[in-house]
Amino acid sequence: MNFVIKTPSRRVFEVINAILLLAFGIICLLPVWHVICSSFSDPTLLSKHTGVVLWPLGNADHPTTYYGYKMVFGNNSLLMGYANTIFYCAVGAAISTVLCTMGGFVLSRKGMLLKKYIMIMLTITMFFNGGLIPTYLVIKMLGMLDTRWVMVIPGAVGVMTLVIIRTAIQGLPDSLEESARLDGAGNLTILFKIVIPLVKATVAVISLQYVLWKWNSYYDALIYLRSRELYPLQMILREILTEQDQTSIDYDAELAMYQDLIEYCTIVVAILPIFCFYPFILKYFTKGMMVGSLKG
Repeated sequence: MNFVIKTPSRRVFEVINAILLLAFGIICLLPVWHVICSSFSDPTLLSKHTGVVLWPLGNADHPTTYYGYKMVFGNNSLLMGYANTIFYCAVGAAISTVLCTMGGFVLSRKGMLLKKYIMIMLTITMFFNGGLIPTYLVIKMLGMLDTRWVMVIPGAVGVMTLVIIRTAIQGLPDSLEESARLDGAGNLTILFKIVIPLVKATVAVISLQYVLWKWNSYYDALIYLRSRELYPLQMILREILTEQDQTSIDYDAELAMYQDLIEYCTIVVAILPIFCFYPFILKYFTKGMMVGSLKG
């Protein structure tokens, strides 16, 4: 066993490092805790309170309440946004994973024709693009404007994702592919039977990255979608947080006093799936990123 002798300066560094990390963690979690506690608070007390809410506000006359969540889940627009976001995340992640995995596999082949020049062209797109207006016109001419596919197809293949998968595949021993070819395996067999099982951590990471990006995305919907029934969750959340007209989010004007409570409850409902899911996949996320970055 290897024993590390900790010098006084090392111990001081670890203590300071722990304090700084703890403070940073509290700073990151405090806004989330404030939103969660506010979502259970009495709306009357919440409207009068200033500062951070560290515990749900309530007393004998104004008890804590779940009414905000009842209103949120009774909002058809929010449920529609949830369904749309799940569709965009699931279908988009599947398309992105398949295309990027196959693209990374092709780019990892040593005998690929014009491989160097293709990589140069792909790298250029990381720094330069046509801009918003040309992109909008292309999407319009392709007939994807105001359709579900405009939220799935554009951006499905990222150059950085291709590089990560290509690097992970290049890190596999050449003898595996050579043995498979001696047994008569073709490229598709090598890809699906050998390569993907060995780089599944990296493949899982790019899928999770896409889901996280798409779950929090609203800008594409703001630009390309006009039909409200196609709006993702973040667009509905944006309406609730920024628009003053309550009728636009299916609430009566007499319930305007619940506006703050509704906002907090909506934020919690929007972030809860990712907030609960992310800690369980964090170790795979870290492992996949490390596997895909060991070789250049």
